[in-house]
Amino acid sequence: MKEGKSRKRKRSKHGKPQNQHKPLPSNNAGQFHRQEEPEPKNPSSSKKPKSSSFLDKMRARLSGGHFRMLNEKLYTCTGEEALKCFKEDPSLFDMYHAGYQEQMSHWPEQPVNIIMNWLKDRSSSLVVADFGCGDARLAKNVKNKVFSFDLVSNNPSVIACDMANTPLDSSSVDVAVFCLSLMGTNFPSYLEEAHRVLKPNGWLLIAEVKSRFDPNTGGADPNKFSKAITDLGFSSKLKEKQSSQTKEIEWPELKPCLYKRR
Repeated sequence: MKEGKSRKRKRSKHGKPQNQHKPLPSNNAGQFHRQEEPEPKNPSSSKKPKSSSFLDKMRARLSGGHFRMLNEKLYTCTGEEALKCFKEDPSLFDMYHAGYQEQMSHWPEQPVNIIMNWLKDRSSSLVVADFGCGDARLAKNVKNKVFSFDLVSNNPSVIACDMANTPLDSSSVDVAVFCLSLMGTNFPSYLEEAHRVLKPNGWLLIAEVKSRFDPNTGGADPNKFSKAITDLGFSSKLKEKQSSQTKEIEWPELKPCLYKRR
């Protein structure tokens, strides 16, 4: 499962923007209908040859292995290093996202759908920056103007760049989205970039793997993470916090997704 958070940026009394956040709503209702009984099929025609089935399984295992290797790499390097890696071999990006889509297909709820619903409940005039957009699904499914950023661009609507250094002007967007994309070891610089491009009273939406914020399994303390976000200049929608002092932000270390050989 994933966690969704949204934060809203506000101006303080001294002209320094702060933020607001509240949990994203989860629409997890299910609908069912009765299916027609399928007609009997010839058993011999429905079975795959054993050799074909074996090859399919081997391909799936190889694809899953490549995805886990690339996923671990993205969690344990900087965004600049990841950008360089994919520039040298763009096929790795396609391989990664094929594995990513396979993993996502088994989840009961897609985090990007929650963010889509959040946007659809608000004005379509809000300008959105999607950091780590993947296949730009968000831009394809909402009426808003969406700037889609990722390490590789496979279509004209995606801008390839390091998410710590986007080509957007300061205070130019209303919503910044990170949907499972706080992956680099320098993830704080991504959030600093989001703060730069957001307008005052803009929203920061974050959806992340729950285990990354579970101290019991080696994840970050969610309270420390929220405090770091507040110190950056964002404030809670439910509880605003004013601060007149400038201090160094203490970012907690986010747990990377690592894998053991089976």
